[in-house]
Amino acid sequence: MALAHRLVGKAARAWWFVTRPRTLGVRAMVLDAQGRVALVRHTFAAGWAFPGGGVKKGEGFEAALARELREEVAIETFAVERVLGVYHSRREYKDDHIVIFVVRLAEGGEAALAKADALEIAEVGWFALDALPEGVSPATGRRIAEYRAGATGGGIW
Repeated sequence: MALAHRLVGKAARAWWFVTRPRTLGVRAMVLDAQGRVALVRHTFAAGWAFPGGGVKKGEGFEAALARELREEVAIETFAVERVLGVYHSRREYKDDHIVIFVVRLAEGGEAALAKADALEIAEVGWFALDALPEGVSPATGRRIAEYRAGATGGGIW
């Protein structure tokens, strides 16, 4: 299935090259009661990243956030702490705007973290902010550094 996702991704990027669409996305910096961050490895992309994805037409950012957390890591209950920042990406030929939310799970909520969609998610895990796994995506690493510095970010993804 990972091969199928990669092939679909290549076709999508070819379409985006031609159409240059404007897209909206959400990602979640999910923190547990111990201050660890939840990261995922997608089957269609390299590296560890925050869970998240695209905002569908007619869907608000918080609704998309809840849907993506449910679909990717089986998290149903969380509290939005703040918006970490709004970022812009022109990768993959899209004009993409990504809102990063910092969300907290209640004590014991870390047990809920699971691969909700094995076709899309290769691996999930909790990591201390000062002991991230090898292969964290550059953008995810920058967002974690901003969070640790107490900054509200923005600009280039």
